[in-house]
Amino acid sequence: MFALAITGCLVAWGYLVYLAIDFGTSGRAGDSSAWAFLALASLGAVACLFAGLLFVSRLLRALGITKDPAEAEATAPAPTPVASRPTGGRRAAR
Repeated sequence: MFALAITGCLVAWGYLVYLAIDFGTSGRAGDSSAWAFLALASLGAVACLFAGLLFVSRLLRALGITKDPAEAEATAPAPTPVASRPTGGRRAAR
């Protein structure tokens, strides 16, 4: 299911980028309404790419390649305490 969602987002992203380039060309040629469509296509492309990256992270978590941050923190070993050092360095210890 995640693979289909990722594929759909990437195809939609590619098409919206293509449309944004086309609307930019039309806008530079003098069509003033193309700038609004350029902005909408750009926002849509950003949203599709963001959603696709979210689906990729979900897929990686479902496959067990990455872990939930809370789960990884719970299974991490406890940090070892650092030995205290005298303040001031070697000269102050004399």
